[in-house]
Amino acid sequence: MAVVSQSELILHRQDWKRNGKRVVCVAGAFDLLHPGHVRLLEQARGLGNILIVALQSDESVRISTEQSAKLVGNPTPSPAPARPITPEAERAEILAALTSVDFVAIFEEATAAEFIARLAPDIFAQGGETDSSANDCADDDAVKAAGGQVVRLPLEPGYSTSRLVERITELQA
Repeated sequence: MAVVSQSELILHRQDWKRNGKRVVCVAGAFDLLHPGHVRLLEQARGLGNILIVALQSDESVRISTEQSAKLVGNPTPSPAPARPITPEAERAEILAALTSVDFVAIFEEATAAEFIARLAPDIFAQGGETDSSANDCADDDAVKAAGGQVVRLPLEPGYSTSRLVERITELQA
């Protein structure tokens, strides 16, 4: 419903906590919105009273995309379009327009860990394998350190931003 600064969100968080509201946070790039994203956000919303999307800035997406490429052993850029495709202001506006989302705040760091540590959500929801400890990451550690719970929501089969990019690239060929 609203794109806000991290500082404004932290102030709201204090009121919500006093009023017993359960805050859920989801973090990510949400570059090309697809049904998998929408369903993840709807499921996350069902876990609490307030849903906050911690949105990666354009620079944060570029950094994490480069790091992922190096982890898979591909240090050279692929012929696919550079990410993000959609600028952060547009991604934030689209997410804020979804009825499941209450607030969107943009973070600049490589991970959402610092933002999550300050926000201290009751639940950090993330798409992924529901029973795998291999999915633990800095964001999870920040949630746990702040006394929150990490909830893995199953990914929607057949939907991914990478798959959309591949389809677009194939159509252009």
